[in-house]
Amino acid sequence: MTHSSIAAQTTPRHAFLSPVPLFFVFLWSTGFIVAKFGLPYAPPLTFLLLRFAGVLVILGPLIALMRAPWPRGKVGHIAVAGILLQAGYVAGVWCAIKAGMPAGLSALIVGMQPILTAIAAPLVGERVRPRQWLGLLCGIGGVALVVAAKMSLVGLSWPALALCTGALLSITAGTLYQKHYCPQFDLRVGTVIQFAASAIVVLPFAVAFEDLTPALTSVDWTPRFVGALLWSVLALSIGAIFLLFALIRRSDATQVTTLMYLTPPTTAVMAWLMFGEAFSPLGIAGMVLAVLGVMLVVGRKT
Repeated sequence: MTHSSIAAQTTPRHAFLSPVPLFFVFLWSTGFIVAKFGLPYAPPLTFLLLRFAGVLVILGPLIALMRAPWPRGKVGHIAVAGILLQAGYVAGVWCAIKAGMPAGLSALIVGMQPILTAIAAPLVGERVRPRQWLGLLCGIGGVALVVAAKMSLVGLSWPALALCTGALLSITAGTLYQKHYCPQFDLRVGTVIQFAASAIVVLPFAVAFEDLTPALTSVDWTPRFVGALLWSVLALSIGAIFLLFALIRRSDATQVTTLMYLTPPTTAVMAWLMFGEAFSPLGIAGMVLAVLGVMLVVGRKT
């Protein structure tokens, strides 16, 4: 019996309609809001290093005091998954936006992740049913409608496109890698391993391309930046990542990644409420289509 079939038996039907995955979607969606608040005051890789360091400062002493179990034999796999999910994905998206990638196009490219994950699902012993394929297509269609009003090719460059595409491939590979090689580990210790490995990878690039120095002279420590940094550490890097790991542990990779279809609509609502950005009837239709797509993918098996 495969791991995915065991997960299917132990996970309650419609579990993805429960508050936990919906709260994950909310937290994950704030990542784009954090970028809007924080990136004007610090280069993207420097911002990420501070975010990684904040996680290590908080969780490092905690796991020592609580004597959290060390994942023997899995450290390397956990580190690789973390580099793909954190250094590869987040750094890729943020650097792409900094390089001129339009936010709407970035969201659409990254929104292809559930489909890529479904294509690769047989590699981790999972099967995607016809109704789920229909849901995946509805989901990407919904994302396209949500970001349609913000779609623009102004400022687009090949480096930005390459960074965003690399981020898409990285998070897809990271999700599948963790699902296959290390789905079970202590979340506290695993998070520390992943963020430490990601910091080691990102550090030389920040030094080379952003002139990072110990004095952090490239950072403007405004209240907006400090707030964005604290939220990215506590809500995104600890809260959302813990929930993501828990979902990967108990459910099919295709189901987990399909939740990402709800991120652009949720972010659009947040941007409308916080920044007054336009939210068109086309965007509302896209939100409904995205929700329908997620329900088709994660609903009752037939």
